[in-house]
Amino acid sequence: MPATTTPPVTRERLNGLMQAYKSTSLLRTAVELGVFDALADGPATADALATRLGAHPRGMRILLDAMVAISLAGVEDATYRLPPGADQFLVSKSPYYLGDMAKVISSDWEWDALKRLADAVRHGGTVMDEHAETAEYEYWVDFASFASAIATPTARVMTNALQEFAAARPSLRVLDLACGHGIYGYTFAQRHTQATVTSLDWENVVPVAARHAERLGVADRVEYRTGDMFTAPLGGPYDVVMLTNVLHHFSEERGTDLLRRAREALKPDGRLALVGFTTGDGTPAADPAPYLFSILMLVWTSEGEVHSRAAYDRMLTESGFVEPELHSVAHLPLRVLIASPAEASPR
Repeated sequence: MPATTTPPVTRERLNGLMQAYKSTSLLRTAVELGVFDALADGPATADALATRLGAHPRGMRILLDAMVAISLAGVEDATYRLPPGADQFLVSKSPYYLGDMAKVISSDWEWDALKRLADAVRHGGTVMDEHAETAEYEYWVDFASFASAIATPTARVMTNALQEFAAARPSLRVLDLACGHGIYGYTFAQRHTQATVTSLDWENVVPVAARHAERLGVADRVEYRTGDMFTAPLGGPYDVVMLTNVLHHFSEERGTDLLRRAREALKPDGRLALVGFTTGDGTPAADPAPYLFSILMLVWTSEGEVHSRAAYDRMLTESGFVEPELHSVAHLPLRVLIASPAEASPR
């Protein structure tokens, strides 16, 4: 990108960057205290909200005024109200609720790791004692519990992408590797009643996936396995193997090793379904989300980063797959890739 098209560094931009964590803290706190749910019942004063939510009146007033400052609340005559859009995305009764994602996207685990970013840059990877590759890392319990807002629309895109393949098969065995919440496999099973799902993840995560299976009405068609996805017995063969939001935790070489395991567990005419960020041919400024996510992988993994589409093609080719179909997810930076084994008949 020519230098002339890069926005200049200004006092205003630097001031915003240096204080961005305060806005994140306001949002996290308002969600945790239930401020948006309380205001959904109608405008209220700071004193009334403090009484209702078990907070100090002074603390609530300062919080609310700061929320007004960044448009997370409105105020008139010392009475606070929800801003436009908050009833849709920040009130927990809404089907479009995103508030729980604060426990995932801005978790304490991520914040603690990002404090060590300079050390990670010097080291070339995580310097944390516990991180995303640690067995039974507690973050994954929160991820499995609260990531539905992003997982659900992406799972629908995946299910739609597999529709023609799945509808033609009288039975379907699905393996969801590092399943987390399990929503990808369970959404697929909701659509296809002939499908059974094997969900594999750490022992502390699988109970959360089981609750989602119950909620989505497919628990009677789910089997659970626990352990490390690189070493645990996978069973099979499967019609579909799902690997969602996983490969960016590893180097291209390690990712290829995992894809080879997936290929070995897949039927010759099966399908591999991947979900993740990808970088493209444009500049980081044109598509910032995957590059910012790579920073998290730098502080949180040994060798992980967001891989390019070309890297995905290399990993898939080296592990026995053909070039994948690519599907976008509306309003999200994630991609769904569907790949066939190299010896499978043409689609």
